[in-house]
Amino acid sequence: MKAIVYTQYGSPDVLHLKEVDKPIPKEKEVLVKVHASTVNRTDCGFLRAEPFIVRFFSGLTKPKNTILGNEFAGEIEEIGSGVTSFKIGDNVFGMSGEIFGAHAEYIAVHEDGPISLMPKNFTYEEAAPGTEGIHYAWNDIRAARVQRGQDVLIHGATGAIGTAAVQLVKYLGAHVTAVCNTKNVELVRSLGADVVIDYMKEDFTKVDRLYDFIFDAVGKSSFRVCKPLLKPSGIFCSTDFGPFPWNPLLALWTPFFGGKKVIFPLPKNTKKDVTFFKELMEAGKLKPVIDRRYPLEQVAEAFRYVETEQKTGNVVIIVKS
Repeated sequence: MKAIVYTQYGSPDVLHLKEVDKPIPKEKEVLVKVHASTVNRTDCGFLRAEPFIVRFFSGLTKPKNTILGNEFAGEIEEIGSGVTSFKIGDNVFGMSGEIFGAHAEYIAVHEDGPISLMPKNFTYEEAAPGTEGIHYAWNDIRAARVQRGQDVLIHGATGAIGTAAVQLVKYLGAHVTAVCNTKNVELVRSLGADVVIDYMKEDFTKVDRLYDFIFDAVGKSSFRVCKPLLKPSGIFCSTDFGPFPWNPLLALWTPFFGGKKVIFPLPKNTKKDVTFFKELMEAGKLKPVIDRRYPLEQVAEAFRYVETEQKTGNVVIIVKS
């Protein structure tokens, strides 16, 4: 099968299209013919092994798993022994997590992992970005215990995580203030944001409103900057470690003092969550935003674009048309 392979850490230049062995599904595994995948921040981090802590998961000197891609949508072509949740021909989508492998024509995944039948009326390309950014947003929003009627500010509301966060917080019934650039103001408003702040025209830290939860979906702000905007028991959460790494340390430290605090939950990839995302998508409450599409052969270009940090929503890789 065709796959995009990397055997050393580095820039997108280390990615190469190769013929590799097709996976054989083990017990309780399904073999998925991949029709679409994505390139996201996680892929980019593991490509370059940045921050350094990534190497403790991916390999200290070189990558253990040489095919990236942690989201997929496709068709089950073969099932291993003991599989009961799926059958050959099922259209599925999900996450491969830290094993990656979705930038290839086939991937083998465990039936009990974060995989589900595709949302009805979704194409492969629409379903492929339906897990990674959404699951990061959902893990943090859930950890903050966002409730109906609360005030939530989402900084960086246009990435894969941010666009998902706007929709998820709105689904929970909270009031959403979203921060984005000029070109995406109308998009973010269409996702459900009650107030949209164009950071190119206005400093979001100067707004006359306090928030129960501030979610930095791009890791470009800090607890120090956002703390004055939090209500007395407000919560700050970032998707980035911050310098040194500061945010996990603050998450350990700030709860001891009461009042305003930082959380830094470790995300979990579960089948239950992917099934929940499917239900939201089928109900019209959640739809992944797609910026660009690239064929598998142009994955390196997709990585270069994602690394510009200018993408809106998700970048999709078309593996099988």
